Amino acid sequence: MCGILAVLGAADWSQAKRAHHRGPDWSGLYQCEGNFLAQQRLAIVSPLSGDQPLYNADRTIVVVANGEIYNHKKIRKQFASKHTFSTGSDCEVIIPLYEEYGEDFVDMLDGVFAFVLYDTRTKTYMAARDAIGVNPLYIGRGSDGAVWISSEMKALNEDCVEFEIFPPGHLYSSAAGGLRRWYKPQWFAENVPATPYQPLLLREAFEKAVIKRLMTDVPFGVLLSGGLDSSLVAAVTKRHLIKTEAAEKFGAELHSFVVGLEGSPDLIAAREVADHLGTIHHEFHFTVQDGIDAIEEVIYHDETYDVTTIRASTPMFLMARKIKALGVKMVLSGEGSDELLGGYLYFHFAPNKEEFHKETCRKVKALHQYDCLRANKATSAWGLEVRVPFLDKEFINVAMSMDPEWKMYNADLGRIEKWVMRKAFDDEEHPYLPKHILYRQKEQFSDGVGYNWIDGLKAFTEQQVSDEMMKNAAKVYPHNTPVNKEAYYYRMIFERLFPQESARETVPWGPSIACSTPAAIEWVEQWKASHDPSGRLIASHNSASANHTNHANANANGNSNGKANGNCAMAANGTNGVGLVVANGTANGKMEA
Repeated sequence: MCGILAVLGAADWSQAKRAHHRGPDWSGLYQCEGNFLAQQRLAIVSPLSGDQPLYNADRTIVVVANGEIYNHKKIRKQFASKHTFSTGSDCEVIIPLYEEYGEDFVDMLDGVFAFVLYDTRTKTYMAARDAIGVNPLYIGRGSDGAVWISSEMKALNEDCVEFEIFPPGHLYSSAAGGLRRWYKPQWFAENVPATPYQPLLLREAFEKAVIKRLMTDVPFGVLLSGGLDSSLVAAVTKRHLIKTEAAEKFGAELHSFVVGLEGSPDLIAAREVADHLGTIHHEFHFTVQDGIDAIEEVIYHDETYDVTTIRASTPMFLMARKIKALGVKMVLSGEGSDELLGGYLYFHFAPNKEEFHKETCRKVKALHQYDCLRANKATSAWGLEVRVPFLDKEFINVAMSMDPEWKMYNADLGRIEKWVMRKAFDDEEHPYLPKHILYRQKEQFSDGVGYNWIDGLKAFTEQQVSDEMMKNAAKVYPHNTPVNKEAYYYRMIFERLFPQESARETVPWGPSIACSTPAAIEWVEQWKASHDPSGRLIASHNSASANHTNHANANANGNSNGKANGNCAMAANGTNGVGLVVANGTANGKMEA
């Protein structure tokens, strides 16, 4: 994952160096009449010939980009007779598209991206961010009126009088004088769809999403937790890898990696999936103290004080360092499935399909502030790129156009959460995964790596924040006031690193249960009193460390999970993104942290 910074209308380019960790392979700068475009590259596609900035033939158009354009070969063929390509970078196709269609080309890009384009002929510029916000982007304004656009907030917070998140699915046009939305899918209006469930269509869309993300010129892998989402990503990768160009370069043998506390649910489940897929399995272990020691670095890189994000980012941050040390530069992960398909524990309590669908829409729209932010920034800190096939535009269209009745938990019909995905990949003749893996209980990332992780965080922050400090929390932090000591502790660190008002306003806030939006809190009266977002607080949750195998087997036989405290028990996917299946020869022997 690369880092970009554009300062348009200023004279000092030194801040471009602030994003160095995001892309260690190349540093490029363009300057023209007070406009500066800088890029720090992490080379995944065409590492020897994709240096940036990128230019057209007469160098009148310049682009800096952070992203992967999966349909770049198709676009190159389209413009083969009209445009002379000077690099192998997939992002270079932005230039001929702009020359042909002006600013109305962004929806033609199939991929994830954040880019800035400067046209010296008209002295205008545009910037755009991908549909869901997989790649981070911020926009601000300097005291001299200059516009700043950056992959990271830390490049803006000391030099801009104000800044904000660049909204996903939008482009900024200096010619038009502001932001406008380019991503306009039907589901965005939150109208309840009526398309029937088509399992083969869902499966094919997901397989295509995975396959296109195997476009790489460097060693890569797949994050593996042993839960449904990451296991499907790994299984589909294993099935199709042999037919890809990546296999010709790096081989088709896979290594698998997982991170967690000793004895954690994800370590156990990932080992089982790895055995089934035939990977060479490695485990990264961390201690609660390791995580606590890393929290300040995590907050610095993640640029958030959201409790769930920090809890989940910390083990991912620790793992990313180990992965990168093995020579791996890119991994695939399972983020996005729970939002699209209603896989979180609390979705069992949706009162009707209308509320269910609206909540999935709210969750997908907010991904850029939560799971996408975590997955991108916790790994980019070490120069590692994460790709997320569940957030492929075409797969999103299929998943979000489905009648939500099919996604909902229904014990009478034998449907558990994310049943539509499980059924689509429940292939008796050529199984992708064993049935008990397909029906593993849902664990949030921060829970799955080990329950003691969250308990240890709470115990530690209890000692760091006094009762008196909590009494005065509203006076000290009137905006997004911390509601418990863990949140207060993270906020103290964030405010020390990013003291600007604009910085604190980039972080979402509000009550949550098991990763719900504030709106879903209204579904159950008891949830309104909770101040902890962990999925363990949902009454239907069963401890995976002791019970997940039995419950999974019950679901694999078509039965619902029984009851706990009068509520339906969960058997959804495991944690998104806690391990790695890596292509040929990048790791040898067993490694433990």
